Amino acid sequence: MQVRIDTFRSEDVLRGQPSRVHEVYARLVQEMPDHPAFVEGDRVWSYREFSQAVDTASFDLVRLGIRPGDRVMVASENSVALGAMLFAASKLDAWGIATNPRLSAREIDLIAAHSGARRVLINSDLSQEAAGHAERLGATMQSIGPFRLAVGPLNEATEPEPVMADRAKQVAGLMYTSGTTGTPKGVMLTHQNLLVAARTSGLLRRTGPTDRVYGVLPMSHIVGYTVLLIATLMHGATLHVVPKADPAALARAIANDGITTVFGVPATYQRLLEYKTVQGLAKLARGNLRLMNVAGAPLDLVLKGRIEAEFGIPLLNNYGITECSPGLSGVRENELANDDTVGRFLPGIEHRVVDMKGRRLGPGEVGELHVRGLNVMLGYYRAPDLTAAAIDKEGWFNTGDLARLNEAGELYIVGRTKELIIRSGFNVYPAEVEAVLNSHGLVVQSAVVGRPVEGNEEVVAFVQLLPDAKLTAAELQAYAARQLTSYKRPTEIVILETLPAASTGKILKNQLKETAIARGPSTTRTAAAG
Repeated sequence: MQVRIDTFRSEDVLRGQPSRVHEVYARLVQEMPDHPAFVEGDRVWSYREFSQAVDTASFDLVRLGIRPGDRVMVASENSVALGAMLFAASKLDAWGIATNPRLSAREIDLIAAHSGARRVLINSDLSQEAAGHAERLGATMQSIGPFRLAVGPLNEATEPEPVMADRAKQVAGLMYTSGTTGTPKGVMLTHQNLLVAARTSGLLRRTGPTDRVYGVLPMSHIVGYTVLLIATLMHGATLHVVPKADPAALARAIANDGITTVFGVPATYQRLLEYKTVQGLAKLARGNLRLMNVAGAPLDLVLKGRIEAEFGIPLLNNYGITECSPGLSGVRENELANDDTVGRFLPGIEHRVVDMKGRRLGPGEVGELHVRGLNVMLGYYRAPDLTAAAIDKEGWFNTGDLARLNEAGELYIVGRTKELIIRSGFNVYPAEVEAVLNSHGLVVQSAVVGRPVEGNEEVVAFVQLLPDAKLTAAELQAYAARQLTSYKRPTEIVILETLPAASTGKILKNQLKETAIARGPSTTRTAAAG
């Protein structure tokens, strides 16, 4: 019988759970072996076929020298092969490292070196970037189960990590969160972390065998790994595997392929509406779509309203973080919100909002969000100092996000602690400024960063417009000035053809901040800072 999320208790999360992630589909192989687990292009994979693929792949990984406790790095766009490699690693008590092949050679090499990967596997047929990495690393094409992958040289110097007696406490996935800047940071997620998060996700969304989930968020990122891959299989649904984001393909899939569930970042939905406008379509078809989810970046209410009007169903806002596997809160279908709340906390999540001195804050007060629960990571790999700075001795994890709670217990994310702009002594939260800019009809999306100036900070906004839009930066500044008090107004607005984004669609603000600093303040801009 399906457990309702409203009555779900923290102790329920472990009841009947398997101990390792590759075991999530074992029951389904017995009960409905021919039910589709994946749709990948024209190929449908049944639960039985996928289980057999994982079994044979695990034998081949042993042949390739993979031992319990080894780290196995897989560079691939979303694919059934990627999912199979991660589950095959689980079967061997190895750690899976899903990596986006669109990372640079430097980033790929940093992750491989930091993790001590025993092998690097590359799905080189899916992208030019992957093929380039395979050639550079001297990888050779080999069969691993039913898949053909490029296999890098054996790292004979690396040592396996100890295997935990309690397999649920063994690391299943090593997720790298900051390989794009400086030293990469590996988040150690145990089988229990991932299974707890996947089960809760499926219960929250009432996922079942009749669902067809659109899987475009990369499995090399935490939502794609846990919420799309593991949770879909755990709850008997079908995952439509999509290697790269394409709004036209998404619109067609919703209209024609029976898609019931979409997960995206705000840019996913922005681009869908942009596609409709550019194509001159009167309406996007809803098909069987019953659930739209968004996370990963602030959700502005104009976008929320437009996408809800388009499909006639709510856009449910969620909040999570890689270190928490990822889910922390979500808007329920039976508790719809008209604002930008990310909903109530999920079962089993302890939480507190504190000031800089660690004092607990009450409803309405903005502070740093700390959480604790079975979903919180084991720690950062080979970084005990970073782990100690993030998780205190009582198990509280500092999310680094600024948040507030209302009287009803609904959570609001105000911004990242590191992204807070302090201008003339006043706090400026980028999400508020972005919401104003995004409300303009010609704006696709925006990103606001702070730029240091002597004794102060100023607000710099980067904006992407609709194709062929005739809107100047000065006109947009005037628009924003009518809705924002003086210290919140952008000193400079920079219009770009596209904003730099990760494969998830999440805007890379670190790159934009570097650009803002490189542009440097001018006399005019400083004067406008007021």
